[in-house]
Amino acid sequence: MSFRKLTPMKFIHPVFKGKFLKRYKRFFADILLESGETIIAHCPNTGAMQGLLVEGSPVWVTHNNDPKRKLHYTWEMSYIDNTMVGVNTQHPNKIIVEAIENNKIPDFEGYSKLDTEVKYGKQNSRIDILLTYPDNSKYFVEVKNVHYKDGDTAVFPDSPTTRGLKHLEELCHMIDEGHKAAAIYCIQRNDVKDFRFGEEFDPNYAKMAEKALEKGVKMLPFICNLTADGIIMDQKIPKIY
Repeated sequence: MSFRKLTPMKFIHPVFKGKFLKRYKRFFADILLESGETIIAHCPNTGAMQGLLVEGSPVWVTHNNDPKRKLHYTWEMSYIDNTMVGVNTQHPNKIIVEAIENNKIPDFEGYSKLDTEVKYGKQNSRIDILLTYPDNSKYFVEVKNVHYKDGDTAVFPDSPTTRGLKHLEELCHMIDEGHKAAAIYCIQRNDVKDFRFGEEFDPNYAKMAEKALEKGVKMLPFICNLTADGIIMDQKIPKIY
């Protein structure tokens, strides 16, 4: 697949720098802002966050004044191993949708309709992106956030994921029904060269991923560049190990 430079996803709310103190109850993080104020930020990542929970590490949060929100700050990025790393797992879907709508990923060109969060499959699932083409053929696209690395290699998953396993099974079912299917791994860091499945964290997912590849599910890992202004998908990793 050829690759075209993607446009950046900009943060729409003000960004503030601070230091990570601790994460607790999965959704909460204590952050010390540069102003000296300690705030509780929403942690938009329910995973293990391997390698990101380093006390004192620089972090960036956005601030949303919406009175309906209980927590006005959201943890967006960390600076780990001399690299900006994305924390917010809600961004990859937005980045991919924007890229597809702007015809930036050639694999998906030519569709006539794009839907998100559509019910499908045998296990009461929802597909991240469903593309319908003029001949009524369909392309089912699942998006995964990746932040963990081992040396120069990005790794997914970094903890057991029954949900991720279910999604791969569903994509395989779509192939069996005559549709196209893909899993996009959005790597929110730019200090990696390769991608592999985290067999040491979830051997079942790794085995299922290999089966999905053999069946015809496309696996597309993309590397992102991150700044305090936004996130840019920079390049596709050509090979999965």
